[in-house]
Amino acid sequence: MITRRDGERVRIPETTLVAGKVVPAAPARRRGPAATYPELAHIAARAWRPVESERLGEWELRAAGGFTRRANSVLPLGDPGLPLDAALAAVRRWYGERGLPAYVQTATGAEGTQELLCAELERRGWVREVTAELWTAALAPVADRAGGAGVVLSRTADEAWLARYRRKGMSEVALRVLGSGPSVWFASVPGAAEGEPPAAIGRCVVDGRWAGFAAVEVDPGRRRQGLATEVMAALARRALDEGASAAWLQVETDNEGGRALYRALGFLPHHAYHHYRAAEEPASGRRPGAARGPEETAGPGRP
Repeated sequence: MITRRDGERVRIPETTLVAGKVVPAAPARRRGPAATYPELAHIAARAWRPVESERLGEWELRAAGGFTRRANSVLPLGDPGLPLDAALAAVRRWYGERGLPAYVQTATGAEGTQELLCAELERRGWVREVTAELWTAALAPVADRAGGAGVVLSRTADEAWLARYRRKGMSEVALRVLGSGPSVWFASVPGAAEGEPPAAIGRCVVDGRWAGFAAVEVDPGRRRQGLATEVMAALARRALDEGASAAWLQVETDNEGGRALYRALGFLPHHAYHHYRAAEEPASGRRPGAARGPEETAGPGRP
């Protein structure tokens, strides 16, 4: 299995190989990484997998019992193989069969993004409910920012980690989404007293040259002590050990505290992404199982 530069994975039959060699990990770069929207969209999608997905041409229909919009929306990277109206009707049917509202995730502001699709959705009455941004940075400077002392890394989200995570009452579906990705790491800073929830937590997914950060949260009583930076630095060092050199995360447009932190760590906006809801689905009166807000954003901040 190889990963192309645009994020697409290609399986090569072993019988067709005639030669090979070990390729060393690329050195960590200290400048901002270059990337197209399609590459980052594939990387972000692999870091937050649904429990069910189906292809509609080059679109991916994703469902995860309503846990976050990103795991319960269409990722339209290419041609759906149908006229747009027919494709959107198929989307509505697919999500309706699962008791979920129909969402399409689009992006603007970078090479290969979907301004035209946004306009077509709006012309058909689809409503933009959420806008967030994907930011990128060189990974090594993030690792250099703090010592990471006291940060515990694990392959699984234990009960203590989940106690700090802002989504309460976690379902098995949500745990599957949190644990999805090529190489997933969870970080925590133990609480001040035994039995207390962690003072800070975070999640990182390593995928080739990319390390994606999410779910970085700090005890409100321990904010502005550098704990979010410590968590991200510890995760960044582990990602560097696995050969990553670039970092990405997602941040909501109104999270001023988080945005200030990310800029200090060297992150800059790459593109905005949006979730459009089908017109026939009201914005209020959400049905059971309906997709919730973008809990997958990194979120350290709001300090």
